[in-house]
Amino acid sequence: MKKGIIQTLKFLAFLFIGLLLLWIAFRNVDFKSLGKGLREAKYGWLILSLMFATFAYISRARRWVLLIRPMGYKPRFKYTFFAMMTGYLANLALPRIGEISKCVALGKKESIPVDKLIGTVVIERTIDFFSLVTILVIMLFIDGSTLGPFLVDNIYNPLQAKLSSVFGFVWIFWIVLVFTGILILYIIYHFREKLRKIRFFAKIFDTLSGITHGLKTITIIEHKWEFIFHTVFIWVNYLLMTWVVVFTIDSTSHLDIADGIFILVIGGLGMTAPVTSGIGAFHFIVSQGLLLVYGIKIEDGLVYAILSHESQLIFGALLGIFSFYALVRKRPPVPQKRDIPLKGD
Repeated sequence: MKKGIIQTLKFLAFLFIGLLLLWIAFRNVDFKSLGKGLREAKYGWLILSLMFATFAYISRARRWVLLIRPMGYKPRFKYTFFAMMTGYLANLALPRIGEISKCVALGKKESIPVDKLIGTVVIERTIDFFSLVTILVIMLFIDGSTLGPFLVDNIYNPLQAKLSSVFGFVWIFWIVLVFTGILILYIIYHFREKLRKIRFFAKIFDTLSGITHGLKTITIIEHKWEFIFHTVFIWVNYLLMTWVVVFTIDSTSHLDIADGIFILVIGGLGMTAPVTSGIGAFHFIVSQGLLLVYGIKIEDGLVYAILSHESQLIFGALLGIFSFYALVRKRPPVPQKRDIPLKGD
């Protein structure tokens, strides 16, 4: 009962943040112009975008299999894919809950300890983070005049101003944060045996143990080059599924693939926000990026953001529903062959 209330409150909190960001993104919008842009969009390009998304999903599932195998388990690809898509569906309820959900789904289906699967997800997220940072650095070198000022003016400076207004000096905040972190780690380490007797901390320690075991698997992956290939292939498809959507409306159709990298990076930053499936955050940062960097009016930027985000959201949800059904459905029993007596017996 208490757990259900907490989950409901979390859902409502994240939903409120998402709606607030949506309001910020749409508050000064001419909705007639927005509606016209949506009506006149070339929706055929979304099919191509969803095709690239499908390639990325398949590649991610295969990469997850490669991460699991060194632990001594051999999950079937179809159930790995279904579990992953079920996780994406769960993300519609709470941000990041899908990471746990897909581990639980696959663990139950293939009899794999969930804590070990969580370790592989940590590896995945770490690799994805460094992949996005790598793309960000490459973008800064290729066209720093585009991405650099946008990040400074819209992320770094506002954050620094907010911290400065709260703490007086930004360096005070970082000192307090680092000191608090060190103190918490010391207390946990010093009293770890006593804390383990408490069920809550025992689960945390068991989870951390599983995560550590999962992190070790990256050094013993059998097919390293295939793993690297899938990592690159996933992000190439992310780029292509992001870029081709620019051709849905005339005002963005002139953007080349380098501009697609810019949209991918800022859209990725929006998707990392603690809101359900990036709703609101993605629309705000992408529309602002297109306005400030390319001079594309806010209504057209939001048309692009809506077409890009909602097409992927709906497609992922439909795949998630189908995958969840495929995991939980019970196959009818195979009828037993009955021996038919021969004549004369």
